Amino acid sequence: MTERLHAFEFLAKPEDHPPAPFCVAFGAEAFLKQFVVKSLRDVVLGDDQEMPFSTYSGREVAWRDIRDELATVSLFSQEGKRLVVVDDADEFVSRCRTELEDYVGSPSQRSVVVLVVDTWPGNTRLAKSVAKVGLPIDCRLPQRQFGRTSQVDENRIVKWLTQWSQSRHQAKLVAEAASTLLELVGPELGLLDQELAKLAIHAGIGGTITADLVQSCVGGWRAKTTWEMLDAAADGNSSEALRQLDRLLQAGEVPQSLFGQMAWFFRRFTSATRNFERAERTDRKSASLKSALREAGFRNHEKALQQAERQLKHIGRERAGRLTRWLLELDLALKGTHSADQRGRLAIEQFLVRLSSATP
Repeated sequence: MTERLHAFEFLAKPEDHPPAPFCVAFGAEAFLKQFVVKSLRDVVLGDDQEMPFSTYSGREVAWRDIRDELATVSLFSQEGKRLVVVDDADEFVSRCRTELEDYVGSPSQRSVVVLVVDTWPGNTRLAKSVAKVGLPIDCRLPQRQFGRTSQVDENRIVKWLTQWSQSRHQAKLVAEAASTLLELVGPELGLLDQELAKLAIHAGIGGTITADLVQSCVGGWRAKTTWEMLDAAADGNSSEALRQLDRLLQAGEVPQSLFGQMAWFFRRFTSATRNFERAERTDRKSASLKSALREAGFRNHEKALQQAERQLKHIGRERAGRLTRWLLELDLALKGTHSADQRGRLAIEQFLVRLSSATP
C-alpha cells in the first residue's frame, strides 16, 4: 500500500492517507506518535461516536485478546468497525510476531489495529508485509544523509513548524522565527509545540509570530543560561560553563533534560567540519568555514557565524570529529550508569571540561 510515510506528511493531510486494517506508528518521538494515533482515531471514527475504540498496553495484552477484539462485530456502530490501539507494543511484537505476520496476510477489513512501537526494523518479514498492505508511519526526527552518516534535517523541522503553527495554533510563524525557535529550544518537538502555544497567545488568533517575539518570549532565563553554558564550553571557558550548569541544576533542571539541546548544539560542529573537509577535497582554495557552518544549520547572521567560526577553531578538527561519539557516550550514561541526578551532573561536567580542554 505504501512505503514508510513520515509523520510530518501524515499529520499535514491525514485524509490523504486513509488508515489500512494494520497501521504502525514507530520511532522515538512520543509527541509525534501521540498525534499520529489521535489523527488515525479521528479518521477511523469520523462522526460515528458509537464505534468501539480500545487501547491496550503491549506489555500486558495477549494476542488472543487483540484477535477477539478485532473479530467482534459491533452492535452499535453503523459500519460494524472497531479500532484497537496497542501502546508500548515493542514487547508485544516480539512475543506475537508469528501471529501478527499471519494476521497481516489476511486482516479483518472491518477493523483497524494500530501498533505503537519505538523500533521497527524495515528488514523483517512483518515490516515488509505491513509496507505492502498497511500504513507504517515514521515518528522519528527527519534525517538527511551525508554519505554513510545522517543528521537531523533542521530545514524540514522549520518547514513543519510553520505548518504546525498555522494548523494547530492558528498563528502564522515566519521562517526566520521558526529557525530562531529551533535554535533556542533544540529539536525537541514536544517542547517546540509548548513554546508555539505560548507564542500564539502573544500573537493572537490569526496573528504573526516574528523572530523578535520568539527571542523575547521563549525559554526565559533558563534557556538563556543553557546557551551561555554551551557557548562557554565551546569557547574553552570551562569554569564559566560549570558555573552556568550549577545555576541550572540548582533551579531544578535535571541532567537528562539538558542533553537534547547539548546534542543539537554540538552536532552542528561535527557537521560543519565534515562540510569543510568535503569542500577541501573538491577545491581547497574555495573551502570556507562560514559556508560550512551555514550548511550545518548555524544562523546566517554575520555575528553568529563569526562566533561559531571562533568556537569551531577552538574545538579543532580532531575533537569536532569525536563529538558524535562523545555525545553518544553521554546519552548512554545519562540513561544508564549516570541516571541519578548527582551522577548525571558528573557526566555532563566531564563532557564540558573535556570539550573546553586544550587537549583532545
